Amino acid sequence: MPRTRTGPMHLKRCSTEKLREIFTKYATQEVNGELYMTSDDFVRGFLGQSYNEESVTLLAGIADTSKDGLISFAEFQAFEGLLCTPDALYKTAFQLFDRNGNGSVTYSEFVDVFKKTDLHAKIPFKLDGPFIQLYFGKDRQRTINYAEFSQFLHDFHEECALEAFRMKDTSGSGFISALDFQDIMVNVKKHLLTADVKDNLVAVTEGHKVSFPYFMAFNSLLNNMELIKRIYLNATGGNRTEPITKDELLQSAQTMSQITPLEIDILFQLTGAIHQTGVWWKRRKVIEKNRRIVYGDLSSIAPEHYTKHITTRLTEIKAVESPADRSIFIQMLESTYRFTLGSVAGAVGATAVYPIDLVKTRMQNQRTGSFIGEVAYRNSWDCCKKVIRHEGFLGLYRGLVPQLMGVAPEKAIKLTVNDFVRDKLTDKQGQIPRWGEILAGACAGGSQVIFTNPLEIVKIRLQVAGEIAGGAKVRAWNVVRELGLFGLYKGARACLLRDVPFSAIYFPMYAHTKAAFADEEGYNHPLTLLAAGAIAGIPAASLVTPADVIKTRLQVVARTGQTTYSGVIDAARKIMAEEGPRAFWKGTVARVFRSSPQFGVTLVTYELLQRMLYVDFGGSRPAGSDVAQAKQELSKVNPDHIGGYQAALPMLNGIETKFGLSLPRFASTLKVPSAKQAS
Repeated sequence: MPRTRTGPMHLKRCSTEKLREIFTKYATQEVNGELYMTSDDFVRGFLGQSYNEESVTLLAGIADTSKDGLISFAEFQAFEGLLCTPDALYKTAFQLFDRNGNGSVTYSEFVDVFKKTDLHAKIPFKLDGPFIQLYFGKDRQRTINYAEFSQFLHDFHEECALEAFRMKDTSGSGFISALDFQDIMVNVKKHLLTADVKDNLVAVTEGHKVSFPYFMAFNSLLNNMELIKRIYLNATGGNRTEPITKDELLQSAQTMSQITPLEIDILFQLTGAIHQTGVWWKRRKVIEKNRRIVYGDLSSIAPEHYTKHITTRLTEIKAVESPADRSIFIQMLESTYRFTLGSVAGAVGATAVYPIDLVKTRMQNQRTGSFIGEVAYRNSWDCCKKVIRHEGFLGLYRGLVPQLMGVAPEKAIKLTVNDFVRDKLTDKQGQIPRWGEILAGACAGGSQVIFTNPLEIVKIRLQVAGEIAGGAKVRAWNVVRELGLFGLYKGARACLLRDVPFSAIYFPMYAHTKAAFADEEGYNHPLTLLAAGAIAGIPAASLVTPADVIKTRLQVVARTGQTTYSGVIDAARKIMAEEGPRAFWKGTVARVFRSSPQFGVTLVTYELLQRMLYVDFGGSRPAGSDVAQAKQELSKVNPDHIGGYQAALPMLNGIETKFGLSLPRFASTLKVPSAKQAS
């Protein structure tokens, strides 16, 4: 079967051979020499869902088009193809209601399925009322084909909301209370509610009664948020950061669609409730006219789509079909791939913060107590100003070239080793113990010293060379020739004392901070990656500053009158005796301001490169790269869900959230494996 890009998520069809292999794995029923899946095999075994008996039969009927209670391989493959189509959600819902498999839905079929949903229990909809008669006829004998049924599902859910409003409006006044409004939205329209909107349903009404027009406009607004985004972009000429007023948005709306002034009013009320304090409501009439919104405000209101987020990728390569196919060669390729991306990320991060690193180095090398004369710099800011004044702006980048030559492999080996050790210590459930995270970070820090130490010596000597006015120009190659191979590793012990604990602190904290910043679906926006990297760098950089001070003193050539050191212990003793304990923390602020953003930029670049230049080696990849479906336990997604079946759980979730047709499940999670798996 050809592998084509189809469907809203651009899913590729699975090959017939691979699909048959998966089908055979779960099928337990044999009839006349042919294997079939039972309803339990398909829903509980293959899909892994904990629906009750009636729900299992209904859901299995989606794939069982012959309606004989068994799913053949042909039906299994046909449903995989259906899941790749652009209208897969509506087709899946249609086949759920088409109980006879004849390509149409009767009134009795619709009622039979609807009465088994949770929505029917919450809203006792009038199944013989005027709305149903419009679709199925007064005698309810008319059948509905697929195209008509797709419209019926859309209209039916809206009618359920209207029915709920009528139930709450017992006096027939056309008004319901704010709490009743909240109750309807949470129970009937929950798929339209983001966390921010849900938390402000009562606030947006200011506690007043909600009229029927307001209720309709509120739902219409949430249904049309993607259109609202386009209206905003039309008003701003595509600029996502330009604030616009209510009048500007309304003017753009009238040229594009039938968005009403009331809907625009509600939009601005919502953004005000979400982003402002209660004081805003007291002053609303005064400042509402001048209030402006940006594109980000719309994102906080727009409902989540039922499909998973797919990161835009420049390349997508599948090196192996499954993790079982990972060979030593593939693992070596994976390490090379990570090393290459880590090199680019390291260079980007180092360039971004190099001026701060130069200031940090000069502050740490500044002696007090052993050198006669006034200190060169009062503080880090004074140092920065004097470098620019005496050496020019490019003086802040003195030594950058050898830094880039060394930092690329340095950061690459650190990131690669951390990922490699984490992979080895991660269990099959994707969990890694805390000690494993610390060990992986420590190994990463230790492995980088082979690159770090020569780089640091050359870089530091170039960075401090500009302090001597009229001194001979120092070049990187001359420093290397002067030191020799062994001299390039002077201070390596101090370098280990700094880099091992730094990475042991940094990488575990980054992983946990990133997870804390992930959204409800487990996805990390690039800004959260940057923030996590920067935050993790603060304690890691500051706590190892004493080792960094000692390393700097060992690697810099002492001038006349300055104390010399023979080793780590000797340096520690002399610094304590001559300058006191505060000397060990010199340059802490500059170090934090350098390391924290540098690693933030490096890590966000590294992970974004892995997202955009995606290669599947069958191993792990950065957490938070893709969105997991909120209502499915996709952290435990079956690896056999390939091809179109990657969309199977999102489609079931979509039937529940988009149409409100959730089917009962068992109270506890239940996954019944096939008989073949059990054996």
